[in-house]
Amino acid sequence: MTAAPSDLSTRRARIAALVVVLLTLAVDQASKYWVLNHTSLPDGDRISLLPVFDLVLTWNMGISYGLFQQNEALGRWMLIGLTAVATVLLATWLWRSRNRLVAVLALGLIIGGALGNLIDRIVFGGVVDFLYLHYGSFSWYVFNLADCAIVAGVGALLYESLRLRPQ
Repeated sequence: MTAAPSDLSTRRARIAALVVVLLTLAVDQASKYWVLNHTSLPDGDRISLLPVFDLVLTWNMGISYGLFQQNEALGRWMLIGLTAVATVLLATWLWRSRNRLVAVLALGLIIGGALGNLIDRIVFGGVVDFLYLHYGSFSWYVFNLADCAIVAGVGALLYESLRLRPQ
């Protein structure tokens, strides 16, 4: 018995999404391993790569903008739990999705990035951040490749939701 075309394309989209998740996770963890083991960056020191881009090792014990850093132990486990639940919900959305862009690209990037930061929280107690963009008096937060994947995935979701569709 052959699978129906829609079943086959759904299966391919799911496999592609899993590949995106695993590649995102692998690249994120490899970059963090490299920063921790092959640069001699003590916390807070910088390696200037470009006039607007530095490597700066920081540990994010909270979430964006330093939220949940007040009680380190409670915050850590609360964030691990929230991230795990969010990842399961995103994986369920991915599994049910019929839209290839959403399933493959957006949700795959978000889940891969979330898993990368989740591993950091479990192993280190906080997320390894090391990418720093700045220009003159402008300074962005220090971030990592998992954060980039999450932002790109959310951007793809926004694009998909705002895209005009034929009536």
